[in-house]
Amino acid sequence: MAIEASYKLSGVMGWPVAHSRSPVIHNHWIAHHGLKGAYVLLPVQPENLEQALRALPVLGFAGCNLTIPHKVEALRLVDRVDHLAARIGAINTIVVEADQSLTGRNTDAFGYIESLRDAQPHWEADAGPAVVIGAGGAARAVIVSLIDQGAREIRLTNRSWAKAHDMAQEFGAPVNAIAWEDRHDALAGAALLVNTTNQGMQGEAPLDLRLDQLSLDALVSDIIYVPMETPLLSAARRHGNDTVNGLGMLLNQARPAFEAWFGVSPGITPDLLRQVRATF
Repeated sequence: MAIEASYKLSGVMGWPVAHSRSPVIHNHWIAHHGLKGAYVLLPVQPENLEQALRALPVLGFAGCNLTIPHKVEALRLVDRVDHLAARIGAINTIVVEADQSLTGRNTDAFGYIESLRDAQPHWEADAGPAVVIGAGGAARAVIVSLIDQGAREIRLTNRSWAKAHDMAQEFGAPVNAIAWEDRHDALAGAALLVNTTNQGMQGEAPLDLRLDQLSLDALVSDIIYVPMETPLLSAARRHGNDTVNGLGMLLNQARPAFEAWFGVSPGITPDLLRQVRATF
């Protein structure tokens, strides 16, 4: 039986992807707004990415999210990339257009800044230097978001010096690459610390970073949301810093994607938060 035209499919494509809480978020919004549709897990191995993306229009999808390891590779596979996603160099959202073509977007930058403002409404990017740990796709979104918000100095450090150096060269001022062995000293005077790596994620080793030089006024952010309090955030809280976990970024990056697919701007309600937190 054919699915009626008003029924819309979307999902999250990654490998692995079973851990994703995105179906809980989007299916809550679908039900809340009385829409006809579903958001599903799309486990796709890297070698099958192009075939899977090209199947989206055929299968009736309005679009999908992309997660690890597809965010960068998908850039060359879609028909067009919006300006922000091109600057970031990664896409996390694909929209199937009316002509069945694929547009790549990046909502991670929006989601990250919104998560900080939800936690600290008066947060300002130019309050002082930001230290970004990691040089992957998530770091790119965080860095661009901070630049666009007026950050004057971003200290980027990564276990691979070459990746940090190349990214700093690409983005230019205000990004400066810091050698991994100097990461502890890089925290001196910082107003924001961001972990964009998987270190501290459930099943991974904690991030190796001392906080003794970090000001108590600095905000400590970790984009990981499983667990919601990583070893870094736990250490920062004990140190006396305010902290922000990755759940806010996850929720906020989903909002513009949902609107693009379903034509409705969703909100983050206490009921949604309860449903998501119940999965941990």
